[in-house]
Formats: sequence, C-alpha cells, structure tokens
Amino acid sequence: MSEVERLKTIVEKLRSENGCPWDRAQTHSTLKPACIEEAAEVVCGINILEETGDAENLKEELGDLLLQVMFHAVLAEEEGLFTFEDVAAAISEKMVRRHPHVFEDVFYESKEAQLEAWEVIKKSERSGREWWDEYLPEAFSEAEKLIQKARERKGFTR
Repeated sequence: MSEVERLKTIVEKLRSENGCPWDRAQTHSTLKPACIEEAAEVVCGINILEETGDAENLKEELGDLLLQVMFHAVLAEEEGLFTFEDVAAAISEKMVRRHPHVFEDVFYESKEAQLEAWEVIKKSERSGREWWDEYLPEAFSEAEKLIQKARERKGFTR
C-alpha cells in the first residue's frame, strides 16, 4: 500500500461509524478554516526553509495540507462527486495540457510567446465556465476573514 493509499484509508476510518465524531461531523464548509490555516503554515515552512535550511517544518505542513486535500476528496467521494484519483488525474492532465513545450513537440520562440500560449490554453479550459471567476472576489474576502480568525486562534493580532 502506498502512503497516499494509507492516508486515504486513515481518513476513511476517521470518517467511519466507529471513527472520530469530530471527523465524521466535518463538511467542505467546516473545513475551510483548516484549509486556509494549513496553507499559511506551508508559507511559514517555506520561510523557515529559506532562512535556516531546515525542511522538517515544511514537510510537516505540506502533510497537513495534503490531509486537507485528501479529506475533501474523501468527502466528495462519499457524496458521489469525485475521488482523490480524479483530483490527481485532473491536475496531471492540466499540467500536461498547459506545457506542450515539455510534453509535446512544441517550440516557442520566446518566453513571452510561451506565456501567451499559456493564457490561450487557460482561456480555452474555462470556455463555458467563465462564470466561475465571479465567485473569486468573495472567496478572497472570505479567506482574509479566515486568516484573521486563525491569527486570533494562534494568539497573533494585527
């Protein structure tokens, strides 16, 4: 069993009838604060690595962020929406599609041409789903509020 499979099994057990009541009660919405907080802690881990060369905190915090991804994927699987494998496949396909200069026989004359092609590819991916972007400003505002609450929970104030 791979470590990713092991993590999925652990999250499923936590969510099971005989698992943890807190984990069973979680939803995508209730996990928003933890997701934001863990992302901020990854930034902290990167800062520690850059300042000290010590990667242990980054490794731990990336694990915590991966747990968030896995938790959401397990919830989505329970809801019949998608699986962790679907999440991994979607990002793999996106990266291959957005990097034809790496995965196909495409050559760009300049960095600017490559960036222009990237934007064209991104725009084509969103075709018919441009309305998704309408939700982003509110999501950033919500993230800012969640970060402030995390600061308060951790004892940091502005």
